Amino acid sequence: ALMTMHVGDAGASALAAALGRGALLRLTSLALTNAAIGDLSLVALAPALRRLPALERLYLDGNPFGDEGLVALVPPLPPVGTPPPPTGVLTKLKVLSLERAQVTDSGCAALAAVLDSGALPTLKTLFLAGIPASAAAKAAMGRRAGLEVVLRAKS
Repeated sequence: ALMTMHVGDAGASALAAALGRGALLRLTSLALTNAAIGDLSLVALAPALRRLPALERLYLDGNPFGDEGLVALVPPLPPVGTPPPPTGVLTKLKVLSLERAQVTDSGCAALAAVLDSGALPTLKTLFLAGIPASAAAKAAMGRRAGLEVVLRAKS
């Protein structure tokens, strides 16, 4: 857990490099909350996070990343017949928290497409409290079978 600690672009790049060298392969939960993770930081960090084979819970609350960072983190599965992405797709992720990030309707639509593609097959809980996306976009996320979308802040 790196909470209320400025990670920013430099810290995200350093963490990505460490993860890329095989650090923390058994990590099941990661909290990078209020850590100044913007779009550039998450774009740099996303491939390394997707390489964590045991990651089940990812908390990115209170960071300024938006749609670009989210799309880098959870890209859709490639079309049938094409090779899988080289960095995995978070196949064990059960909880994703994006509270107070800057995800808009566009980011919600991209995430919905990812879910509909079959990526993130184990995702059960998605926290969206405090993001600027519309109520309709958030509600649309909740229409996926087996996915609980939480719109109130965690206590």
